[in-house]
Amino acid sequence: MGSVIQLKKQINNSYSDLKNSVEDKLVLVEEKIKNKLTSEVDLVQKISDYHLKTGGKRLRALLTLGSSKLCGYLKGGRDINLAACIEMIHGATLMHDDVIDNSDIRRGEKTINTIWGNQSSILAGDYLLSRCFEMMVEDGNLEILKLLSSTSAKIAQGEILQLQHKGEIDMLEEIYLKIITSKTAVLFSAAAKVGAILSERNNKEKEALEFYGKNLGLTFQIADDTLDYNSEINLFGKKVGNDFYEGKITLPIILLFQQANDSEKKQLKNIFKQNIRSTYDLSYILKLISKYKIISKCYKKAEHFINLASNSLSIFKNSKEKKNLENLTSFSLERSF
Repeated sequence: MGSVIQLKKQINNSYSDLKNSVEDKLVLVEEKIKNKLTSEVDLVQKISDYHLKTGGKRLRALLTLGSSKLCGYLKGGRDINLAACIEMIHGATLMHDDVIDNSDIRRGEKTINTIWGNQSSILAGDYLLSRCFEMMVEDGNLEILKLLSSTSAKIAQGEILQLQHKGEIDMLEEIYLKIITSKTAVLFSAAAKVGAILSERNNKEKEALEFYGKNLGLTFQIADDTLDYNSEINLFGKKVGNDFYEGKITLPIILLFQQANDSEKKQLKNIFKQNIRSTYDLSYILKLISKYKIISKCYKKAEHFINLASNSLSIFKNSKEKKNLENLTSFSLERSF
């Protein structure tokens, strides 16, 4: 864990540095999303406005803008349009996720399905995706159209795979990685690769950024899943135990089940078989997680993907843009917001 501790000093700065380097374009991304989500249907407009208000880190948009800058894209506003497109794909998946998971809080605010109902939330997500595909077609690049459309399909498959294994306490780590690769990492991967495609870079550089994004996304999701069981941290409106109450099997539970004795395994199975889990159940889980030092084991797994992400950028010449992307790996592991 020593290297993880050393990374903490630059965590928030790494995000800020990347954001500051593309701040002018990020403002235009926000404007593009707002304009694209304008609707004559009153309820659609209300939901769109609420979605924009609740915001987010725009990390995927930053990846597209940052990778475009790294690759020397100077030809206009296509990076802005596609960064907005990628953020809208992300927004749509969140709306659908919240319905599937019965979530009532996201980013510290009520979810759209909690306010307007599941049907409106699903259709609003579909509306975002429809607008995304309009933007992809307007861009006119077949490679980008193929990349982002296949990415959307993979995200949907990841959601179904997670449903298929819901409550499966003895889930293989391999299955978990497939789920988070599809649900999270593929969009990070696409966001980073778009910059190289826009700049007409060679295949090696496209693949390097694609690999970087994938491993950054895996790190991000493992860290996010681990935070759910880290009682010492309460971040960005996500309450401790949220995934647990929804019955999601994530890396902390998978590693805990591997370490637990027979009696504990039996109890874990019983807890996740229940339709509703109590605060007492969570307390029991947290004690076991502490007993077997599961949090540190999860971060150790994440470090593997951090190293892969950082090393993949070695193909690019040293620059401020490259450093910003390299440093972002630390933010994805132990961000504080």
